[in-house]
Amino acid sequence: MQRYKTIIIPELLLTFIMDSFSNIISQISSVVWGWPMIILLLGTHIFMTVRLKFPQLRIFKAIKLSFTKDKDSHGDVSQFAALATALAATIGTGNIVGVATAVALGGPGAVFWCWITGVFGISTKYSEGLLAVKYRVKTSNNTMLGGPMYALERGLNMKWLAILFCIFAAIAAFGIGNTVQANSISLLLNETYGFSMQWIGIILATVVALVIIFGVKGIAKVCSALVPAMAIFYILGCIVILGINWEYLGRAISEIIKSAFSVRAAGGGFIGTTVIMAARFGIARGLFSNESGLGSAPIVAAAAQTRNPVRQALVSSTGTFWDTVVVCALTGLVLVSSIIAYPDIDYTQGAALTKAAFSKIPVIGPIILSVGIITFAFSTILGWSYYGERAIEYLGGKNPKVCKWIILIYRVAWIIAVYLGSVMSLSLVWNVADIMNALMAIPNLIAVLLLSGVVVRETKKYLWDNKLDDFSGEEPPLIKK
Repeated sequence: MQRYKTIIIPELLLTFIMDSFSNIISQISSVVWGWPMIILLLGTHIFMTVRLKFPQLRIFKAIKLSFTKDKDSHGDVSQFAALATALAATIGTGNIVGVATAVALGGPGAVFWCWITGVFGISTKYSEGLLAVKYRVKTSNNTMLGGPMYALERGLNMKWLAILFCIFAAIAAFGIGNTVQANSISLLLNETYGFSMQWIGIILATVVALVIIFGVKGIAKVCSALVPAMAIFYILGCIVILGINWEYLGRAISEIIKSAFSVRAAGGGFIGTTVIMAARFGIARGLFSNESGLGSAPIVAAAAQTRNPVRQALVSSTGTFWDTVVVCALTGLVLVSSIIAYPDIDYTQGAALTKAAFSKIPVIGPIILSVGIITFAFSTILGWSYYGERAIEYLGGKNPKVCKWIILIYRVAWIIAVYLGSVMSLSLVWNVADIMNALMAIPNLIAVLLLSGVVVRETKKYLWDNKLDDFSGEEPPLIKK
């Protein structure tokens, strides 16, 4: 009897501690993603949209530029490779599982707010990309470094805020960009095909290691090939499913719009949810998915070969368009139309909703979901490894030897985290990821707002005055690293 107590009491205590910690994290997430954050985020999106004269109208010009090479320009990778790497990091489980979680917690109206975040977020992503190139620096081995930390340091003389951004980014990377993604792959392959989670973790960690050892050029090369293929496959798959659900598509669109604005949204078999909940979870998942305002994508935008900041800013803005305006919108329509078409689907189960909705489509549904989650999650691990590495490198200072060791240690830790994420239960990670997203976004949004005059001036110089083909003539300052 004594032995029984000795074993059980610690287990009960551990369960109590974990449940308490989970509740605390959930409450913090609710506070962080309250109305102040929603107003700051959407307010910045709308403010920059108006001040930049609706850059969303230039999206097709931006898409064309993304396939144009600037070989004679400064940079480490092509504009398309930089965009592909950014898309690799943004098109992840947030586009599939994240949208489902938003619908489960905020109702179908969350899809609308997720989409709106993407439409207006194009302006913020444009601004981030511009500032990243404008304030980037060059190392002694001609590597380009940039992102919110350099905009804060060089543009606003706020190095302390730049350091905070990098701390939040480094922590967030292991959640949003690593363990969440690895766990999604592992759970899918284990539950669907019965593969061992340990072996999945070992194989996944090995493949990731083989890619990130080559740095940004290796990551960009893999992402340039992987991202277009995976996106096209998933988009076409969703279109096929929507064709099958065609008779319910009109009701799905109506439910999404109606639920986004109703004080107490209900109907179509959905449980009533307030507009506050729909907005909160839709915007939170929208940011998780497209990262507009987060400050991550500008880190790789700074490495692009571009003749002036505005060209890369336009290319960067297309990332939000593809990620949220296209991919997330299609996912949302598939989920809501499937819920209406198949009333037995329990849409309150979050991540399980995605599997249930896609499994209703014989043969093709599970294949689309499996390939989508695996490729999206894997590419996100690669993209975020670069973001986290640059954040850690900035925190390491300007000593070349120190930075070299920090990067090596970081890469080893990243590979280990991929394995751990594959075999561990990560029930807390989504809330932690949301918190880190918000903490990253605040310093970045401060930089965007306070440097908005610079963004407007550069936009006028190159875009509004039709001088997109001009070289800036500004040489990035050289730093010892």
